[in-house]
Amino acid sequence: MTQNVHPTAYIAADVVLGENLTVGPFAVIESGAVIGAHCQIGAHAVVHGHVKMGEGNVLHPHAVLGGLPQDTGFKPETESWLIIGDNNHFREGFTAHRASKEHAETVIGSGCFFMNNSHVAHDCHVGNNTIFANNVAIGGHVEVGNNVFMGGAVVAHQFCRIGSYAIVQGTTGLNMDVIPYMLIGGRPAKHYRLNTVGLRRAGITGDRYNVLSSAFRLLKNKQSLDALEETPELKHLKDWLAVKSKRGTHGFVDISL
Repeated sequence: MTQNVHPTAYIAADVVLGENLTVGPFAVIESGAVIGAHCQIGAHAVVHGHVKMGEGNVLHPHAVLGGLPQDTGFKPETESWLIIGDNNHFREGFTAHRASKEHAETVIGSGCFFMNNSHVAHDCHVGNNTIFANNVAIGGHVEVGNNVFMGGAVVAHQFCRIGSYAIVQGTTGLNMDVIPYMLIGGRPAKHYRLNTVGLRRAGITGDRYNVLSSAFRLLKNKQSLDALEETPELKHLKDWLAVKSKRGTHGFVDISL
């Protein structure tokens, strides 16, 4: 096993370490943590004990994983986890907390990019290939889908859902759900249109895009989607809408689209 650990780093004796790990100066990995192969732990970064991390993750200086939930009723002896997939980048000052309930998990998928000082609170679930720009903060129990882009300084109230392939304009405050595939912004936040650029980059074009475009207009006018041709994207949208929301869903911009 090849390890490159700086002599000033602290790694507890029972930590499970994968191969080809790099640990920088004054980094801390606490008892009980599990770190996959090919991870890089930067200077002064902290991985608390209730973290299970996959392979190829990069933790930049002063990032902190698995801290106690910011919940005044939380008991530190609670056995809960922060579960992280593979090939994520956590930039300087990023924080993610473990879950607040016994045996529960905060979950971050794979291939995500979290810019500096962004935050994932307790009991959140973040999908794959999602980007948080600088200073994004999501409250407890927020669900973020796959391939989401959260612009700078976006904040999301606890229990909100942000659907897959959505893009949230910078500085937007979310206190309700964001529909998949759509662009949202403004104060108060409203859905503007489809996330055209993100969908094109994902290969959702042609008839697949046209079905979503029709679905957007029907949703805006509070009409049924049942008459539309079934595509994988439409099925995902309908399944997402069928889940009872705890916060309600943001409305639409009142202009002709």
